[in-house]
Order: sequence, then C-alpha cells, then structure tokens
Amino acid sequence: MPIFDAGRNRARVRVTEVDRDLALASYERAIQVAFREVADALAERRATVEQLGERLAAQQALVEATSDSYRLSEARSRNGVDSYLAVLDSQRSLFSAEQGLIGVRLSRLASLATLYRVLGGGWAEPGRS
Repeated sequence: MPIFDAGRNRARVRVTEVDRDLALASYERAIQVAFREVADALAERRATVEQLGERLAAQQALVEATSDSYRLSEARSRNGVDSYLAVLDSQRSLFSAEQGLIGVRLSRLASLATLYRVLGGGWAEPGRS
C-alpha cells in the first residue's frame, strides 16, 4: 500500500466491508422471508387439505343429487306430469352445483400452486426476472 494515501485505501476497505455486511444482511432477510412463506404455505395447506376434501366430497354429492333431480324433472316433463319450467329450474340448480364444484377444485389447485411457488417452483412471473 502506498504510504501517502491519506487513509483512502483504509476507507475503501471499510466501505467494501460495509457493503459486504449489507449484502449479507439482505441475503439473510431473503432467506428468512422464504422460510416464513414456506411455513405459512405448509400450515395453510395442512389446514385446508381436510377442509377442501370435505367440501369437495359434499359438493360432488350435491352435483350427483341435483343431476338425479334434473333427470327426474325431465322424465316428469316428458310424461306430462310437470311443466318444462321445473326442468329448467332443475337444470339451473345443476349448473350452480357444478360451478360450486369447479370453485372447490380451483381452490385446491390454487393452494397447490401457492405451495409450489413458495417452495421455489421454478417459474418466473411475466414481466419479472
């Protein structure tokens, strides 16, 4: 080191050490955030697996029941026992139940996607690097 640098080299070393410490703190913070996200996603997944399983089974049973009701309404309408309005009402109920089933399945898949993302799923969001 030059003798007459007026402490410039020592100051550069100190700045480099501070930059290193800042980068290390930032890295540690990123790791802590990642661990927290994974822990939160796992806890949410564990809590919702049972709930989603129950909801899925209940919604599937509802779809089957409304499907049977729709078929019966159609048969009654064909045989002149009921009006076609009852068929349309049963069909609307069936579609509503099917939409509910799709919603439960979507919730389940969204939960899986969140877990995959926080575990480092390997994809980048559009517009982000």
